[in-house]
Amino acid sequence: MKGTKKGMREAYGETLAEIGEVNENIVVLDADLSGSTKTGIFAKKYPERFFNAGIAEQNMMGMAAGLSRTGKTVFASTFAMFATGRAWEQIRNSIAYPGLNVKICATHSGVTVGEDGASHEMTEDIAIMRAIPKMIVISPSDYLETKSAVRWAADYEGPVYVRMPRGNTEIIFENEEEAKFEFGKARILKDGTDITLIATGELVPEALNASKILLEKGISAQVIAIATIKPIDKDAIKNSKDFIVSIEDHSIIGGLGGAISEVIAEDGLNKKLLRIGINDEFGKSGKAGDLLKYYKLDSESIAETVMNAYKK
Repeated sequence: MKGTKKGMREAYGETLAEIGEVNENIVVLDADLSGSTKTGIFAKKYPERFFNAGIAEQNMMGMAAGLSRTGKTVFASTFAMFATGRAWEQIRNSIAYPGLNVKICATHSGVTVGEDGASHEMTEDIAIMRAIPKMIVISPSDYLETKSAVRWAADYEGPVYVRMPRGNTEIIFENEEEAKFEFGKARILKDGTDITLIATGELVPEALNASKILLEKGISAQVIAIATIKPIDKDAIKNSKDFIVSIEDHSIIGGLGGAISEVIAEDGLNKKLLRIGINDEFGKSGKAGDLLKYYKLDSESIAETVMNAYKK
C-alpha cells in the first residue's frame, strides 16, 4: 500500500462505518455533502444514526452540540471552508466553550480543493481553530494515519478538529500499525544532519520527496511529520536542527509555521525558521497539482526554496 495514493476522506468515511459497528453511541451529521465528505458510507450502513442538516452548517453545529448533551459521540462534517468559516461562532460558543464531545471532521482543506477556487479553498482553518480554547487540532499525513486519528478522536472526550484534503495523496506508511496516531507526538520520518523539514497533512509526502532532491544537492534534511497541530510537540521542535522549514497547505500566518515560531520565540531557541505555505493570499482555481506548483508547494519547488535560503 505504501507509495500508492488514496484519499484521507475515504479513510474517514470507512473508519466511521467501522467504529460505528462497535460503538452504537456514535452519530454522524453532514451538511448535504455526504458524497464528498464520505460520511455517506456511514449513512448507508447506519441510516438511523445519520442526520443530514442540509446546507445549514451553523445549524448543524447546534444539532451536534444538542446530540452530545444526550451522551452521544458526534461527528459533524462538511467542507473546511464551511465548517470553520461559516460555523466558527457555533463551534466556539456551543461546542468548545462547554467542552462538548463533538468531532468536527472537515474535508476539502487547503488550495488543493482545485477548480472550486478561492471561495471553497480554506487556508485559514488551522489558525482559527487552534485559537479556540479546548479545541484539539489534527492534520493527518496520509490515508492510514487518518484512519488511526479518527479512531483516536472517537475515544477522546471533548472537541476535536480533523483536517483532510480533497484529493488522493501518497500513502507514506507501510501498514496501520506503523501509521498509528499518537496524540501530541511528532514523527521523525527521515534522519538528516543539516536542516529539519517539518510538514503536515498532504504535504508530508512532498517534504519527503524534497529531502531526496536536497540530498542530491548536498543538503541532508531530517523530515518530521506533525499531525497534532494543537497541542504541538514542543520537544520535537527543540530537538530539531538549527534551520527549520515548515511546510503546509495553509496560510503561513497562524498555521503550522506560526505554531513553530511561537515555540522558538517563547523558549528562546537559537533556530532559524523558513515558512513555506500560502503567503497571505487567497487561492485560485485550477487542477490540484497545478496549484501546488503555482504556490511552490510541490517537492521540486520546496527544494528550490530551501536551497536558496539555506547556507551551510
